[in-house]
Amino acid sequence: MFLPIRHHLQEIFRYRSLVHSLILRELKARYRGSVLGFLWTFLNPLLLLGVYALVFNVYFRIQMEHYAGFMFTGLLPWIWFSSSLIEGTNAITSGGSLITKVLFPGQLLPLVKVGSNLMNFLLSLPILFVFLGFMGIFPGWNLCWLPLILLIHFAFIAGLVLGLATLNVFLRDIQHILANLLTLWFFLTPILYPLSQVPGPFKKFVLLNPAALFTLGYQDIFFYRRSPDPWQLIPSLILSIFMLGLGIALFEHYKETLAEKL
Repeated sequence: MFLPIRHHLQEIFRYRSLVHSLILRELKARYRGSVLGFLWTFLNPLLLLGVYALVFNVYFRIQMEHYAGFMFTGLLPWIWFSSSLIEGTNAITSGGSLITKVLFPGQLLPLVKVGSNLMNFLLSLPILFVFLGFMGIFPGWNLCWLPLILLIHFAFIAGLVLGLATLNVFLRDIQHILANLLTLWFFLTPILYPLSQVPGPFKKFVLLNPAALFTLGYQDIFFYRRSPDPWQLIPSLILSIFMLGLGIALFEHYKETLAEKL
């Protein structure tokens, strides 16, 4: 099992320049033809924040200090996660012409979607820091944990997207089911509400949610300005390694038959 995974990672490393070029092309093409262009990278999360802040901070009046900043902290990584899943799951089927007509490593297609959405997330972080700064919340030494959390989160998303993209070639219903599933997943993740407001008996079920573990990590370093809880970070690491291995194993198992199904 480990030999195909090792070969898979070596192949990605071999084509790293191609991955970089495809990510840049994806970012340039995303807002091509629009008047504001690349500014939408910053405007989209701000507009989404405005909608949620209006509904939950004004209408529902959730009693929490700096609630908008708390919500923005969890919303940005969720956008990276959900956008990668929606775009990446369809990456192999939509890029079928590359796989069927040329010698092209198909695993790069989902990876490019994850990478381009990661770039959007990173470009949105300065907006988050400015927004939190207006509330008197400034990043400290705990920000040193960010690269580790990003790496673990990236491995989890990449593995999940690669597995879903592979299965979607054989069962196209996955891409349609996923959009509805993500809506449910969003509300089960402590983004619009802090974990402290979850009733005690249900907290353990929240912590079984992988997206919740990563969200809590980002909230710790950005909003609460503290180190991530090791009892949340270690399970995230184990889960990410498992998900990445599973995604690679699925792709390597079915990659010889992908061209036939496309």
